[in-house]
Amino acid sequence: MRIVHTRHIVVAALATASAAACSEGQAGSAGAGGGRPPTPVEVAAAITDTVVDAIYATGQIEAVQSIELRPEITGRLTEIPASEGREVARGTPLFKVDDAELRAEVARLEAERDLADQALARTRDLIQQNASSEADLEQAEANARSAAARLQLQQVRLERTVVRAPFAGAVGQRYVSLGDYVTTSTPLTTLQTVDPQRAVFRVPERYAERLAMGQEVTFRVAAVPDKSFAAEVDFIDPIVELPARTITVKARVSNRQRVLKPGMFIEVRLATEQRPNAVIVPEDAILPLSGADYVWVVSEEGTATRRQVRLGVRVPGFVEILDGVSVGEQVVVGGLERLSEGAPVNPMLVERARPDVQR
Repeated sequence: MRIVHTRHIVVAALATASAAACSEGQAGSAGAGGGRPPTPVEVAAAITDTVVDAIYATGQIEAVQSIELRPEITGRLTEIPASEGREVARGTPLFKVDDAELRAEVARLEAERDLADQALARTRDLIQQNASSEADLEQAEANARSAAARLQLQQVRLERTVVRAPFAGAVGQRYVSLGDYVTTSTPLTTLQTVDPQRAVFRVPERYAERLAMGQEVTFRVAAVPDKSFAAEVDFIDPIVELPARTITVKARVSNRQRVLKPGMFIEVRLATEQRPNAVIVPEDAILPLSGADYVWVVSEEGTATRRQVRLGVRVPGFVEILDGVSVGEQVVVGGLERLSEGAPVNPMLVERARPDVQR
């Protein structure tokens, strides 16, 4: 009888403990609000910064002025004063064509001019003595002018035996050698301006209304990967080029350090609009879905809500929000895949370095 009584006591004790455990579990669930516990997420605050709306393109460096030099007088080259690759000032002699025959011709015409001037002077003396007619004077004056004109023509041709730089620049590759016989169609060398240079690129015609003179252009070249160059738009082609339907744009850039060379490949960024108080959020807060963009925003009640946003300019690590998020609101940047509408969250604020916006 004593053994049976002990078993009843043990069974009753176990039943009481089980009921107590169930009561504690129900109390714990009720203490959690009757749902799942808050989801830990990383959040970042929407901030304001300056963003620049820009057009990106590729192009090349071009000299402001570039020319292929040819002689104006036929003959044999007797001198080549300038070296290839050398920078020269305007008017510097670059080539000299043999001028022996022209110098002799100039000397003969100088003598003819002197004789014509003497004949004109004698005729004027005779006119004063009534020993000559007005017709003789007119003929003498015409002869003097003709002789002077012939002399001037040959002097010009003599001067042009020296090929000079028409502007300051760098002499390119030489195509002839000393002693070569050249004609007016023989290319001698090239000459390009050095400072400033031009950044030349093409943009699609849909950007036509956003182009304007004086706009800022920044670009990089492969030869100097760690440096950005600044230029200013000074030419916009009024014609749309076919078949690509693009517009040629040129921007002038300083080249005092002689780094930029014609033909260099460039990657261009053309600033079209600057917004100093734009709302930006980290790029990893954006959730693309079904052709639209969304972000998860933490409400004041500590719950997550999904909002559709309209995006603007992208900068490294950040994106501009044109509509949908206000400054100071917290957007989820870590743990997005675990969220649902209205779910409680446990936000942990993270700091992100401000974007390095090129201005």
